[in-house]
Amino acid sequence: MNKDSIIVLSGGMDSVTMLHQYASAIALAVNFTYGSNHNARELECARHHCDSLGIELVVIDLSFIGELFHSSLLEGADAIPEGEYDFDNMKSTVVPFRNGIMLSAAAGLAESRGLHKILIASHSGDHALYPDCRDSFVRAMSAAISAGTYDGITVEAPFSLMDKAQIAALGKELGIDYSTTYSCYKGGEMHCGVCGTCRERRQAMADAGIDDKTEYEQ
Repeated sequence: MNKDSIIVLSGGMDSVTMLHQYASAIALAVNFTYGSNHNARELECARHHCDSLGIELVVIDLSFIGELFHSSLLEGADAIPEGEYDFDNMKSTVVPFRNGIMLSAAAGLAESRGLHKILIASHSGDHALYPDCRDSFVRAMSAAISAGTYDGITVEAPFSLMDKAQIAALGKELGIDYSTTYSCYKGGEMHCGVCGTCRERRQAMADAGIDDKTEYEQ
């Protein structure tokens, strides 16, 4: 298979699963540091999986986001809400237009490297909460990037119709050890176990029948 794709790789469950599933088509992975509580821990995981697959990882600094934008994800562990992964509880974690900025940077990197596709791991569970994860946004962004690049680069979100449990089940088939991924929005050395993303992570693995080896504080 022709390696014509770049993947936006956080180091979380979803993007790591996509990295493994599409490894034969991925020439390059890009991770963005933007001041979130969990950037450093996610980057460790992104490096681990890129090294294991022999895929180059580029890290781009978007620290202006952490300096200028407002989101509880940028304001320390204590700002992160605990409880269920639902709209009312998790809305404060939205980082305004984050994916738009990341996809724009990925498009420039892709065109510089002669790549034609950008992969992003947004899924159905993200759609209601995060505007820049919705199908309508991905299609519009793909059209804009295609129009703005000589090679007509497109954005693809292969997990768009899947929920996190289905992604976890796919990862199980691929043999991924999810304890080498990171999800917690508090960003501690261990997953807190009680924030919305930790709860979503635990539930997805339980639904997929995965023996969760992640260490949780609670």
